[in-house]
Amino acid sequence: MKYKKKRMIHIVVVIIAIISIFCLWQNNAITTTEINYCNNKIPDGFNGYRIVHISDLHNKKFGKNQERLLREIRAVSPDIIVVTGDLIDRRKYDLDTAMVFINGVVKIAPVYYVSGNHEAWSGDYKNISNNLLSCGVQILDDNKVELIKGGGKIEILGVSDPDFLTSDYMYGTNSSKLKEHLKRLSDDSVFQILLSHRPELFDLYADKNIDLIFSGHAHGGQFRIPCVGGLVAPDQGLFPEYTSGAYTQNQSTLIVSRGLGNSIIPIRIFNRPEIVLVILHSE
Repeated sequence: MKYKKKRMIHIVVVIIAIISIFCLWQNNAITTTEINYCNNKIPDGFNGYRIVHISDLHNKKFGKNQERLLREIRAVSPDIIVVTGDLIDRRKYDLDTAMVFINGVVKIAPVYYVSGNHEAWSGDYKNISNNLLSCGVQILDDNKVELIKGGGKIEILGVSDPDFLTSDYMYGTNSSKLKEHLKRLSDDSVFQILLSHRPELFDLYADKNIDLIFSGHAHGGQFRIPCVGGLVAPDQGLFPEYTSGAYTQNQSTLIVSRGLGNSIIPIRIFNRPEIVLVILHSE
C-alpha cells in the first residue's frame, strides 16, 4: 500500500509539473503569424509592404528590456508597426513596462497606435499619450495619415476606443462617436487601413468599405479549443466570432491579433502570445 501511495504521489507531481511547464510555455513563447493580403487597390509602390501588428501587451514582460519581443519583430523586417491598444492594464497599471517596449520598437520602424479600453479606463490617458508622442509614436485616435511610396498613396486611419464614453463593461459599448469618426475618415477611392481595438464592431467598418482593419481585444478567446476556436472574449461572450486571423465581409478584411498579454484571466491555453505580420500585395 505504501508503494502504491508513493507511486500515485509521484504520478500527480509529474502531471502537475508537465501542466505547469506547458502553461509557462503557452504564456511566454511568442509566435509570429504571417498573412498575405491581396487587393487591386494597393498601389504598386506598396507591393510587398510589411506591416507588423501588435496588440494587448497588458504590461507583459518578455525578457530584460522586452528584448525577446523586440527580437522577434526585428526578424521580420517590418516597414511599419501598428499597435491596436491595451499597452497597459488598468488593474496592474505599469506605464514604465509599456514604454520600455515602445522605446525599443520605434527604433525598428515607424509606429502607429490607437487606444484600447484599458487606456480609456486607466484615468491616465493624457500622460500615456504624451509619453507615446515624446517617443515619436503617431497616435491615430480619430485621425488619419497618408503614406506615400513609389508614387502611390494609401491611408492609415484610427478610432479611439468607445470606452472613453463608458466606465465599465456593465454599461456596454457606446459606438456613436466611433460611427461619426468612421463616416468622416472613410474614403473608398483610396486603399485604407483602419486601426481599431474592437473586432466585434466589424459590421461598422465593413459598412464604410474600409479595406483592411487591424484589431485585438479578444485575446484569442483566451482558451482555444482545437478545431473549434476561442472560448470567451470581452464584449463577445462565449464562443466569440472574431478571435484570431482574417475575416472577410464584402470588400473589407478584418485581421484580429490574439495579443501578447493577459488581463482578468492570467493563463492562455493553446493560445500563445502573437505577433502578426501582414504583407500587402497589389493584384
